[in-house]
Amino acid sequence: MKNPFCFRGPAAKRTPMADWCVFCDIAGRAPGSTTALLYSDDKVVAFQDIDPSAFRHYLVIPIEHIPTVNDLRITNEHHQLVSHMVKVGKDLLDRDAPISEEHRFGFHQPPFNSIDHLHLHCLALPFMPSWRQVKYTPLGPLGGFIDAEKLLENIKPQTEANS
Repeated sequence: MKNPFCFRGPAAKRTPMADWCVFCDIAGRAPGSTTALLYSDDKVVAFQDIDPSAFRHYLVIPIEHIPTVNDLRITNEHHQLVSHMVKVGKDLLDRDAPISEEHRFGFHQPPFNSIDHLHLHCLALPFMPSWRQVKYTPLGPLGGFIDAEKLLENIKPQTEANS
């Protein structure tokens, strides 16, 4: 039986597109995937979270299998990918939740991520129920949730930073 998640342990070798990953199935539009896509292009796909924590809760994932934020590098390619993910998320929430009190964008960091495939949480607040905001709060040195803009700062190449 295929593992429905991407839990493979730190020593496991990772592949660019893993058939055992539920998000790779969604991104690759596998025949068994019933997830309705809100957006797709050659880099990312977006869909509703199956257990929403806010008024609107979407996920934007890269088609390429990148396990977690820890696997992102300080490169133009990764910076542009995350920037594109954020833009897609913002466009979707602007379209679907224009009167929301706040929009929040970010990633869970290991060991707080539930699926081992990079995914941007796009949240149109309020949180529903309100206690769920705890899941989307930075925990300082412990990690937890990292704001997308903070992650972009962390992976911005020096050549861009000095421009």
